[in-house]
Amino acid sequence: MESISIFEIIKIGIGPSSSHTMGPWKAAEMFLQYITKQNKSIQQIIEVEIHLYGSLAKTGKGHGTDIAVLMGLSAYDYTQIDTSIIPSIIDKIKIEKKLMLGASHTIDFDYDKHLVFHMKESLDFHPNGMVFKAHFKDQSSLEHNYYSVGGGFVTTDGVNTIIKNAITTPYPCHQAESLVSNCKKLGISISDLIYKNEEAWRSNEQIKKEALNIWREIKECIYRGTHKEGILPGGLNVKRRAGELNTLLLNGYTYNSLEEWIACIKKSEHSFNKVNKWISCFALAVNEENASFGRIITAPTNGSAGVIPAVMMYAHCFTENFDDEKAIRFLLTAGEIGTIFKKNATISAAMGGCQAEIGVSSAMAAGALTECTGASPEQVLMAAEIAMEHHLGLTCDPIGGLVQIPCIERNSMGAIKAITASNLAQEGDPAAALVSLDDVIKSMWETAKDMNMKYKETSEGGLATNISVNVAEC
Repeated sequence: MESISIFEIIKIGIGPSSSHTMGPWKAAEMFLQYITKQNKSIQQIIEVEIHLYGSLAKTGKGHGTDIAVLMGLSAYDYTQIDTSIIPSIIDKIKIEKKLMLGASHTIDFDYDKHLVFHMKESLDFHPNGMVFKAHFKDQSSLEHNYYSVGGGFVTTDGVNTIIKNAITTPYPCHQAESLVSNCKKLGISISDLIYKNEEAWRSNEQIKKEALNIWREIKECIYRGTHKEGILPGGLNVKRRAGELNTLLLNGYTYNSLEEWIACIKKSEHSFNKVNKWISCFALAVNEENASFGRIITAPTNGSAGVIPAVMMYAHCFTENFDDEKAIRFLLTAGEIGTIFKKNATISAAMGGCQAEIGVSSAMAAGALTECTGASPEQVLMAAEIAMEHHLGLTCDPIGGLVQIPCIERNSMGAIKAITASNLAQEGDPAAALVSLDDVIKSMWETAKDMNMKYKETSEGGLATNISVNVAEC
């Protein structure tokens, strides 16, 4: 098993789904690269087909998969693009029936003909499968299969982005047990250990810079989400709530910037009820941004992107001395816990249900928050285990295939569970615990394999089929 950088698990992304938006976007980019590697010219392409299978077909429109593949083929970068212009780009493609491949070559493209949703078929390797085909002037053609396996990771026969930046670290931690044993051997904390391992990819200064960039993006995302109103796109008519809740909780405080806003929160009432509502407000803000194609931090997925930001902002506003150094250590610890889940189970809802998304993000946040209190490595992993244990079996059943109901509220619940798990672990004795983090990860993976497919991001079971709503086409 090769090591995975924590910055592959926690990274800048775009909504609404890491597996259904970011993954297909990346796959489209990879297909253009594949064409070039096969000594073919993009300029010689006359036609392109995109075939979506399994979960990508069944919930693709609700998750923006169709939009993502077109943006990827057009060579837009989801980490940089002004997300507000995406709808106009897609409308232009549909109306003019033209697609600019690789930002350099225009071909005829009929959305209804060249983009095919195979609702009753799946590719063998993974439920999130897609096939890209290119036809050339010389009557030859190329096609390639891609699989979006969760968290924005993409795999195919030739290239696997899971191991794109994977190397052997000085102190490999492929299971929770090895994480603790390495910490004991060196006499250091988990975050200190991850610092050492991350230096296999980048310098100490680069680690700090990247982590603080993510922390800045998290705060800005929450701020954007708490200052918007209106209805989320997609046809469910879901109302944004974070903005109204923010106004209610601040109760007349005025501010002119993100930092002033945070200062107001810190000065506001700190009763249990108010703090609890703030945690929900932070999580709602992020996932409302995610649901509207906003820029978020994927951690470890988009559907669960609000948990870690909500817990970090809680720590920043309502606990003592949560400074930049603690923010870095939080992210390092959270990311490493996420890699252990990825390597030994899954972070894809299409493979494991929502336990693989909200459950994993809650475990990541619980362990990271515990690390920032100065707790032992054993207590950190105990917190992660408690959080995951109480998400086991959680299904993924988005109404209308949209990352809105129940996804947005689930992030609030995941954040609250993470904080509760951390509190329990800080006062607990890991030596007396009967369940280890490795045990619960194994149980999660077994549960995932036993779970009925209709509860794995297909919108064919659970809430998705028991709520009577009319969903307009996205």
